[in-house]
Amino acid sequence: MQQLDFFTPIAPTAPANHARGATLEEQFAAFHSANPHVYQALRRHALAMVRRGQRKIGIKMLFEVLRWQHAMTTTDAASTFKLNNNYAPFYSRLLMDNEPELSGAFETRTQTWQLAEVN
Repeated sequence: MQQLDFFTPIAPTAPANHARGATLEEQFAAFHSANPHVYQALRRHALAMVRRGQRKIGIKMLFEVLRWQHAMTTTDAASTFKLNNNYAPFYSRLLMDNEPELSGAFETRTQTWQLAEVN
């Protein structure tokens, strides 16, 4: 089994091309498609926490870990690493949907876009 840690470097994020008027869900889909390494890093950290006995995880905490990790591993002071906090709920749901070990690890709320689908 591969050792999971918080110090594995992650790649810079590629800006997603956001079409004017795109929904937040569409913006997230474009970002996720352009930056698969972000999902992999979030997955690695979340699984490490669950395997250490954490029952609940904060996705925003993991976002901050990625930001800190990138700042600590880059040698380019001008390097940018951007994570839009609006994508956090999408990542938490995606992680729980794709990773059985993470089922229920994140608390979620109904999003406004989900309410529009119900009505």
